[in-house]
Parts: sequence; C-alpha cells; structure tokens
Amino acid sequence: MPGDAVLPPETAREVIDPHAYAQWDDLLDTFDRLRAESPVAKVVAEDGELFDPFWLVTRYDDVMRISKDNTTFLNNPRPVVFSFRKAIEFSRAATGSDILVDSLVVFDAPIHPKYRRLTQDWFMPRNLARMEEEIRGIANATVDRLVAACAAGEIVDFCKLVSAPYPLHVVMQILGVPEEDEPRMLMLTQQMFGGQDADLSGSGMENMTQEQVIQLVAGAVKSFEDYFAGIAADRRAHPTDDVASVIANATVDGKSLPERDMAGYYIIVATAGHDTTSASTAGAMLALAQDPEQWARVKADRSLLPGIVEEAIRWTTPVQHFMRTAAEDVELGGQQVKKGDWLMINYVAANHDPAQFDNPRKFDASRSPNRHLAFGAGAHQCLGLHLARMEMKILFETLLDRIDSIELAGEPRRATSTFVGGLKTLPVRIQAR
Repeated sequence: MPGDAVLPPETAREVIDPHAYAQWDDLLDTFDRLRAESPVAKVVAEDGELFDPFWLVTRYDDVMRISKDNTTFLNNPRPVVFSFRKAIEFSRAATGSDILVDSLVVFDAPIHPKYRRLTQDWFMPRNLARMEEEIRGIANATVDRLVAACAAGEIVDFCKLVSAPYPLHVVMQILGVPEEDEPRMLMLTQQMFGGQDADLSGSGMENMTQEQVIQLVAGAVKSFEDYFAGIAADRRAHPTDDVASVIANATVDGKSLPERDMAGYYIIVATAGHDTTSASTAGAMLALAQDPEQWARVKADRSLLPGIVEEAIRWTTPVQHFMRTAAEDVELGGQQVKKGDWLMINYVAANHDPAQFDNPRKFDASRSPNRHLAFGAGAHQCLGLHLARMEMKILFETLLDRIDSIELAGEPRRATSTFVGGLKTLPVRIQAR
C-alpha cells in the first residue's frame, strides 16, 4: 500500500486492544500523538488474517465530517463496530449477514430514516416531559439506597449501587420490561457490550479467546431476541403507550417490521438506552468526587448542572468508536481512501482533540461551546440523547439535595472494551444530610 500512512504494529495493537481502553491516560497519549503525526492512518493486522485493514480517524474535524456525510460514508454493509474476521464469519453463517444485530445504527437511507421516525417523537423533550415525575421517583429511590448503604460511613461502589441500576430501571420502564427481569437485562447488556471484560461478562476470564467472546456475545443476542419476541407478541395483543408497543405494531411502507429488524430495534433501545448513560453518570460523579470545590459550587448554583452533565458525556465518551465504509474514493486527512475501505471514527480521540477543546483532559463544567461527538452527529445522532441528559440532570439534582459531600475512597477501574466503555467500579464515601 505505497503512499498510505500505516501504523506501526505496536500502535495498531493498542487501537484494537480492549485492555488499552482501560488504561485511559496512556490511550489518550497515543491519540494525541496520532492526531499530530497521522490523523488518518491505516491499521493492518500483523499476520494479515485477524481483521480487515481499516483507516483510524482521530481528528475532531474529520470525525465530524464523516459523521455528517452519510452518502459518502456508509453504515452498511460492513460491520458498524470493529470486528475480527472470525466474528464476521460467525455472523455470516448464523444470520446471512456480516452484522449480528440489525438495528438503527447499521441501516443507511432510505431504510434508516423510516425506522428512526417510528420512535423519534417518543424520545423528544415534549413527550419525555410526561415521564419526569416517574424518573424523579426512580432517582429518589436510587439515592435512598445509596444513603442507606452509606449510613455507617461504609465505602460503596457508585457504579453498582447507582449509575448502573438507575438508567437501567428508567429504560426498562419505557420498554415495559418487568422489574424482576432487570438484572437479566443488565447481565445480557454487559455480555454484549463488555464481553471482553472478565467482570462485566461474568466469565471471570481475563483473556478470553476470540471464539469465547464471539460465543458469549452471540448467546446474549439470542437471549435478547427470544425475550423481546415475547414482549412483542404481548404488545401486539395488548398494546399500551410504551415504546415496546410502538415497535411491535409499527409498519414501514405498509408492512410490519421483519422479525430480525424488530428484534434489533428492541435490543438497541434496551442496551444503548442505559449502558451509555450509566458510564456518563459514573464519569460525572468521579469528576465531582475528585473536585470538592466544584461539588460545592454546583450545590450552591444549580444552573451549573447542565454543564456538568454535558461535560461528563464528553469527558467519558461511552461509545468509543463506530465504523464506516467508504461509498466512493475520497481524500481524508491527506490520505486517499478508496471505495469499499473501512474506517474507524474514534470518538474518544475526537472528544479529546485540543484543536476543538481547550485542555481536553480537564473536566470543565463551564466549557462552552461543548460540541462534543459523544452522541455522534448527523442522521445517526443518538436517538436517546434528550433522555440521557434528562436522566442525569434529575439524578444529580436528587444527589445534590440529599448529599453534603462525596469523596473518592479507592481506585476507580474502567471497563475492558473497545466499543462501549466507562467506569465499572467507583468506590466512594458519602456524607448524607
């Protein structure tokens, strides 16, 4: 590939190594160097067999360009998340497609806008306002558990006690999933998105083989499909005003959704609807626990809270990358990308680009403007961004009302994952009112 900027093997390994994403500062150092030296560079497997070559895109402006140009850069037909060849072959054998789950994130026009419109109004602020009281009740119950657990001055894991169960409960209420099934939904989500992590996958295996990860993720997908087939059947027979009923009874071009597409719709709402918000919520709490003065300021002035929420989403960047496929030859960052080439738009790198964000590693609640890419951009911008902001704002209003101080009480740990990432443990000690 003469003329292409190709990453050296050790850097290429780091980009696709889930363990590297758990070593946050080292990873950011790598992205800083790549943005300066090779903002668009080819990643090639050392043996040529593990995965198809792709372009790594690390600069904010380039990631924004790709995100908004859905004609030149497609979500289909190649996987929209980095995948090893064995995973693609498994998916092809199991589904006839290179992609294991057909959901909103994998479709292009004209299918994508038609599917998106089915639930788009449901997730708009005007409709979500109907849920504010219910979400506030869930937030209060969550903080009750936190305060009770800390009554004796004990150290608690904010992730397990608050940031994981709170958005999970909200989105499962939206989907009409019974509360007793929520632990199962959390486990399956963590296996799907955190299958590479020994703790989140439930495997206890620190270094699983590709085959083991593939089987784990595929099993989680199958369990989701079976579960939501039952939900869909129930909502067709007994429709309500929840999102599950909208999906179950939706028609596009006069036809019901194909079974595979319907399952994918349920899965993306059920998984992306809470795991990402969980990561941002934990990120916000980490930043505030590390900065008592900022905690005191926002307690005294709640107008700062939207800035806390937005900065937490940027600073954490729960969805760490997506893949795109070039529909035509195009020049990008001084490199000639060919039609059919695969590209990784790395949101972690883009959201820490100093050309866009002054002192990007600093958590700055007053950052303005804050045009981060954690929700993506363009036609595929996250459908649930208004819900995520609302959930976080309500939770932190509740925390600020009920808690006087919070401090870090141990070493936080990040998930081992290349796709959806964030804190998996956050030990804290709180002083309640």
